[in-house]
Amino acid sequence: MHFRDLNEAQILALAITSEEEDGRIYRDFAEGLRADFPATAELFTRMADEESGHRHRLLDLYQKKFGEHVPLIRRQDVEGFNIRRPSWLTTSLRPEKAREEAAIMEQDARRFYEASAQKATDAAVRQLLGDLANEELKHEATAESVNAEQTQAGEVEQEHETAKRMFVLRFVQPGLAGLMDGSVSTLAPLFAAAFATGNTGETFKVGLAASVGAGISMGFAEALSDDGKLSGRGHPWLRGTVCGLMTTLGGIGHTLPYLIHNFHLATSIAIAVVVVELAVISWIRYRYMDTPFLSASFQVIVGGVLVFLAGWLIGAG
Repeated sequence: MHFRDLNEAQILALAITSEEEDGRIYRDFAEGLRADFPATAELFTRMADEESGHRHRLLDLYQKKFGEHVPLIRRQDVEGFNIRRPSWLTTSLRPEKAREEAAIMEQDARRFYEASAQKATDAAVRQLLGDLANEELKHEATAESVNAEQTQAGEVEQEHETAKRMFVLRFVQPGLAGLMDGSVSTLAPLFAAAFATGNTGETFKVGLAASVGAGISMGFAEALSDDGKLSGRGHPWLRGTVCGLMTTLGGIGHTLPYLIHNFHLATSIAIAVVVVELAVISWIRYRYMDTPFLSASFQVIVGGVLVFLAGWLIGAG
């Protein structure tokens, strides 16, 4: 079905279902954000109430003009409409992304009402659709006004701090733990194999096995350590995946040089990669964990050097 083929009854029916869907999406946003971002949740609750008011006005006019039965016509039934992404699929929506999504929804609704008003011939229908188009435009201004009020009150800044803290808990901490484990703990088996065999191919296999094994182990350990419900650290398997992947990445980095057949060149590159990995770990601790850079560097480098020496002594002994 194309929009140009809709009659006035069908346009109103489509508007009713659209307003109901948008209202439910806003309420889903509000519920999903209420615990950590109450200011944004309040904004979406207001918007949901306004959508409900629009729906009642449309429903009243439809019943007066066309009777009690309202056919079910949805956006996906009409060509050219943007289909709303199901809000229940979004498990970790950030407040700024929710606001952007709402702005797009309001713009879509305004364009729909403007096109529908031009198409309508009944004076009452045309007036209501035009009024709703203007109100959708005002919604965008209202949302911006509420955002400004909340910003002045410090609520948005508080939400930004909360979002940053959640990002650190759910991604940075497990990722950093994995990167540190992969970059440091695999040094001993890798360089032990390197100095014991002098064979780059065999060393690569040992490093690859150590990296993958450590990634699997750390991933499961992180996922099973905390369900995230009380700590706010998010879904355990997401954290486990982040931790496991970063562990494997940390070990793979200094393993890949052993694909080079020249042993001394491969070892030199691997050591250089280790230095870069330890510097990255130090920077992450400085950037996100509020650790002084020199202190973070000292701690990480001392640990890395000790593990490297252990591997070298075992392999060369």
